[in-house]
Amino acid sequence: MTTPVVSIAYHSGYGHTAVIAEAVRAGAAEAGAEVHLIKVDEITDEQWETLDRSDAIVFGSPTYMGTASGAFHVFAEASSKRWFQLAWRDKLAAGFTNSASKSGDKLHTLQFFQILAGQHGMHWVNLGLHPGWNSSTASENDLNRLGVFAGAAAQTNSDEGPEAVHKADVATAGHLGRRVTETAKVFARGSAAA
Repeated sequence: MTTPVVSIAYHSGYGHTAVIAEAVRAGAAEAGAEVHLIKVDEITDEQWETLDRSDAIVFGSPTYMGTASGAFHVFAEASSKRWFQLAWRDKLAAGFTNSASKSGDKLHTLQFFQILAGQHGMHWVNLGLHPGWNSSTASENDLNRLGVFAGAAAQTNSDEGPEAVHKADVATAGHLGRRVTETAKVFARGSAAA
């Protein structure tokens, strides 16, 4: 079986979301993927081609004013060239985001990613975890401590730097990277059998 190619197309305004992107990368690599980190605000023609040959694309952005960052929106609009060609059809997609507030309307950013993936004809991979930290015996150190199902969500205080990204959120992002890679392997086996 060939090694799945997972690309992480992300924007990070202040470095917090880059920490999450790196955790997704580490999880995907640990599960056996060839992984590419692509900063969408610096994307090159070669990196667009890498996205085109990827088995899965994981979208990432901070949540600013209730949605993905402006830089990510520019990337999403530029992806319309791929949409016309159906270049990303039947690839896997997933997403992650970070904001300062516990909610911060992160779900809207993940839904934006889901709609973008749907427009491209991609298959969405959810987090696949029960919520953590939602009972008296739970802890803020649980995986999926924010209880988000659509993708990996992180919360970092607005007055702290990237080093303060919560370790449980980093671990949750690593889980997402592994899940995307394992799902890509399942899809590859199914395609080979068909």
